[in-house]
Amino acid sequence: MSTKLYVVRGSHPCVTVERALQLKGHPYEVTEWLPPTHAVAQRLLFGGRTVPGIRFDDGEKVQGSVAILERLEQRHPEPPLVPADPALAERVRAAERWGNDVLQPIPRRVLWWSLSRSPSAIPSYQAGSKLAMPPLLTAFVAPTILPIQRRLNRVGDESVRADLRDLPAHLERIDGWLADGTLGGSREQVADLQIAPSLRLLMTIEDLRGPFLERPAGQWAQRLFPEWSGQVPAGTIPAAWLEPLGA
Repeated sequence: MSTKLYVVRGSHPCVTVERALQLKGHPYEVTEWLPPTHAVAQRLLFGGRTVPGIRFDDGEKVQGSVAILERLEQRHPEPPLVPADPALAERVRAAERWGNDVLQPIPRRVLWWSLSRSPSAIPSYQAGSKLAMPPLLTAFVAPTILPIQRRLNRVGDESVRADLRDLPAHLERIDGWLADGTLGGSREQVADLQIAPSLRLLMTIEDLRGPFLERPAGQWAQRLFPEWSGQVPAGTIPAAWLEPLGA
């Protein structure tokens, strides 16, 4: 039995786990789900609706990026994804938890809101997927998929506008971690893998890409993940909502 990773293509926590598996040199196979069908499939397999989930080659199942990285570190300690220095390790673990609990939901809300405004961008996020639908079929099913995803992720005008207001403070925090070495060291650690994909997914929204690239945080995310499928065109987010970012 081989290790199997269950993902939605383009999901930022799924990218987190894939990069960790690659860094560890642990072979795996990928099973893709289409949103929102993943919610039912994941609940049946793992007990919860979210991706990623992993079934290791001995049958052990783990769900969620933080839990998977923790178990992967225990099962395959080399190369380490947590620094040996206890003080630095504590900072890295705290940044990882923040990246999961605070930052990770923001790209889901902002992206699904943006795709609701620009549904023609949906096919661009399916590039490289084994389950990519033809654009005409995507246009047909989008009116069904988008309301479900908005409901699952609690997406609304006020929640997204609040996320955009909070982004400058989040970027400032990440810039600080890059400056003090919590993030951006010579070797990728769990916090790098948790935080950078969230920023990189947000940067596929053209209204956010420019402001992000003006910050060390955005430049760092771009370096770690230079290629990322998807593009929401500029002008999708109202200009007034972007003012906190200086856009």
